[in-house]
Amino acid sequence: MKKRFSAELAYLSGIVLLALGTAFMERADFGMSMVVAPAYILHLKLSRSFAWFSFGMSEYLLQGVLILVISFIMRRFKKGYLFSFITAVVYGLILDGCIALVSPLPLGGIAGRCVWYVLGFLVCALAVALIFHTYIAPEAYELFVRELVEKTGADTGRVKTIYDCTSCIIGILLSFACFGFGHFEGVKLGTVLCALVNGWTIGKVSGFLEKKLEFFDALPLRRYFE
Repeated sequence: MKKRFSAELAYLSGIVLLALGTAFMERADFGMSMVVAPAYILHLKLSRSFAWFSFGMSEYLLQGVLILVISFIMRRFKKGYLFSFITAVVYGLILDGCIALVSPLPLGGIAGRCVWYVLGFLVCALAVALIFHTYIAPEAYELFVRELVEKTGADTGRVKTIYDCTSCIIGILLSFACFGFGHFEGVKLGTVLCALVNGWTIGKVSGFLEKKLEFFDALPLRRYFE
């Protein structure tokens, strides 16, 4: 028998877990996930001149640009897109807090870094799967995938994988542009690995959640995000 799980709780837990998972991956330093790599690279570059320019701030500013791109592709601006930007700001603030929280944790050499990377990867996959099961506007990254799936009717896992690989390529080009050829920052082996298996992992986690949980609206707010 499935357990009931509210869409609102899925949203809140998804945002917090996504920030925590990203902080774990940043701590591992094997490369960020391809989705956040462009924002992370911009943070690394600009924070050299502006110390106050945090990773979280880079995230929600870049997501604001992505929301404008989504509006152009969909040829309309939904009010949910505005809430998506608010989600990005909340996530950015939580992300900065999580990075500060995990920064004192010991790395433990290569083995320890691998543990932090795998933990971060799995936590992020769970977070995105939860966010996909809520009506509340997700971050621009997940919103982009969701809108493309709705527009094309394609499989979520496949669209997510294509989006991830595209983000990975953008991250590599941005790293070269900011730090020069042959010098990778933010995009490393872990980024490429994540790009290849992230969509598949999220699909599996999402399927598992759907078998175990029945998502429902605990609050009458869905109409405000449609």
